[in-house]
Formats: sequence, C-alpha cells, structure tokens
Amino acid sequence: MARRERVVRMSVELPLWRALAAYRVLTAGYAILLLVFTGDRYERPWVAVGFLAVMAVWTLVTLPRVANAAACTKRFLGADLAVALTGILLTPLADAHAQQIDSPTLPSIWTAGSVLAYAIKGGWRWAGFASSLVAVANIIERGEPSRDTIHNVLLVWVASIAIGYVVEVARASERTLARALEIEAATRERERLARDIHDGVLQVLAMVQRRGTAIGGEAAELGRMAGEQEVALRTLVAGGLVPASRVSEDAARGAVVRLADEPDGQDGAHAAAQLPVDLRPLLAPRAGSRVTLSEPGAPVLLPARTARELAAAVGAALDNVRRHAGEGARAWILVEDGPDEVVVTVRDDGPGIPEGRLAQAEGEGRLGVALSIRGRLRDIGGTAELVSVPGQGTEVELTVPRGTRGRQER
Repeated sequence: MARRERVVRMSVELPLWRALAAYRVLTAGYAILLLVFTGDRYERPWVAVGFLAVMAVWTLVTLPRVANAAACTKRFLGADLAVALTGILLTPLADAHAQQIDSPTLPSIWTAGSVLAYAIKGGWRWAGFASSLVAVANIIERGEPSRDTIHNVLLVWVASIAIGYVVEVARASERTLARALEIEAATRERERLARDIHDGVLQVLAMVQRRGTAIGGEAAELGRMAGEQEVALRTLVAGGLVPASRVSEDAARGAVVRLADEPDGQDGAHAAAQLPVDLRPLLAPRAGSRVTLSEPGAPVLLPARTARELAAAVGAALDNVRRHAGEGARAWILVEDGPDEVVVTVRDDGPGIPEGRLAQAEGEGRLGVALSIRGRLRDIGGTAELVSVPGQGTEVELTVPRGTRGRQER
C-alpha cells in the first residue's frame, strides 16, 4: 500500500504563549484587587479606576493576540507596551504620595506581560528594548532612582532577556530537529526505493549480462550494455541524493515537526492493512525441491506489513543463496513462533561468505544484505543477524518482536 509523509506541526513556543495569556489575565485581576483594598490612599481614585478599566478590557479583548507568534504583530506589541507605560506614568497623578512611599504602579506586575510578549516574539534583543522603556518610565514615575525601583527594573530586565534568549535557543533547536527528521525521512525513502530496485531491476540487468555473455554474438554486446547500466544504477542507489521535503519549509518558520506515515488510501484500507495475517502462506511459495520449509502447525500471526516485509527479506536471502552458492545449493527455512518474537532462519549449504566480503559489496553498491534484508527488518522494528563460515554455508536469522509494527507501521 502506498504511503506518504504527514507533517504534524508542534512547537515549544505554544505553551509559552498560553502561559503568557494566563499571566496577563491573572495580573490584571491582581492590579484590580490592589485598587479595591488600597483605594483609599488615592487622591484621584477616578484616574486609577479609569485606567484599570481600560487595562482590563484591553487584556480580555487582546487574548487572541497572544495565542501564537503570528497573531502577535508588531503593531499590537507597540500598543500593548504603550498601555503599560501609560499606566506607569499616570500613577503619580492618581497617587500624589507614590514617589515618597514606593507604592506599586497602577498596572503593577501586569507590565511584565507586555515585556514578555516582546521576548517570546522577537528574542532577547526585543526583550531588552521593551524592558529598557519600562525602566525609563519607572524612573520618571519615581522622580529619582530608588533601591526598590532599581531592584524591580533589574528583575524585569534580566528575566525578560533570559526568556528571550531561551526562546531563540529553542527555535534553533527546532530547526535542527526538523532538518534531522527530514534527513531521516529522506534516508528511509531512499532505502525503500533501493530495496525495490535491487529486488527487481538490478537482478534483471545482472541476469541479462550473464546470459548475454554466455550466448555470445550480439547478445554479448547487449549483456555488456546491461552490465554498464547495472553498475551505474548501483552507484546511484548507493549514493544518490533525495530532494528536500516540505519539512525544511516548516523548520524555517520555527516549528518542530514530527514525521508520521499515513496511507494514501481509505481509512478502511489502512485498518485492514494493520490486521494480523498468517506468515506461513507468504513463505509457502518459497519452498521447492531445493528449499525446505519448516513451520509451526498453528498460524503465525503478524501485522500485514510486518509479515510482507519479513517474507520479502526471506526471499532476498534465498536469492543470495541462488546467486552466490549456485543453483545446486540447498536451503532450509525454519519458522519459530515464540511468545515474544517470531524468528525465521534461512540456512544454506553453500561455500559461505569470505570475511570482509559484505563490506566490500556495500562499497560496490551491491546492497542485497544491507537493504533488502537488514533494511527491511530495521524498518519493521526487527533485527537480522548473518553468520557465515567459509566452507560451511551461511545462516541468516530474522527476528521480529511481538506487537511491533515498526517505524513505518505506526
């Protein structure tokens, strides 16, 4: 069944925006409670009531503006900071003794929400700009710098810059993670295509080369051309590039993404593909006069994709037996159905594989073991172990844990 990559947008910024929205509401309520309990000290209480009423309405109306980075525009940030600064500068007008007793400003700690919005939106530089304006407004409101004023200003300044820096680091990490996921998805797709090519086209080209050389004449020339194309295709499969996906576009916008496989067909077809199937009928066609299949008497149930990939890996192992051990070699397939895993062993009586031959084959672009066997098992969450002793044959053990659908099945 054809599959495609689905990009699921996630971001570490979203919790920060939600926290900021909650902070703005709570601190607006706190400023109103301060007025309720200490309103008798204001010489002009109508100034404080008027400003706090505007601030409360502004806070509620602009909640959608602090839902995410896209909604939080520069124009909104400027207007929000202007409300906070206005409240600070109106404090002496409402409370004539505010400069002498270091009482809270009208917006109180609500002001920090405006600065934090700058930090989350633009990073530490924007945070430094906004907190500096707040510092100037506080000094003007007090008339002269005091210890409490400097303490509060430094607290807001350091906290906002620190949060802005953390946001910038998080965005850089998101872009790095998105790029890593892109590379992983591209590598998986290339391996899948390489397996299909190896199992089909490359084997046909190799057969045409051998038969053409054996027949001679014009067929030999055709075999030579097929051999050249085989070498070129193996080189492309082993080191070809895969076009960049949409992931990098999402990464440029600062979003963490998770790549999830999704079927191209109907939901019903996808559900049917996940139903368990019996592995034995898939392996039965592999048996023959020189291939002995030993299997349990009861069904060996695995998810459909897992069973198909496991059977394909067994087929690739048998193809290697015929190609390298000769047409006269015998092979045995043993299926073991355990409580925690299914193990399929393919053993032959061929000459075995010389030490270092597999690494050399991979370097030459011959990826039968690397992709058609190990790559398939890796994609379904299993393992493939190959043991070969020169002169004593080769044994390939394929293991799939129970309940594992693999990375591409989830």
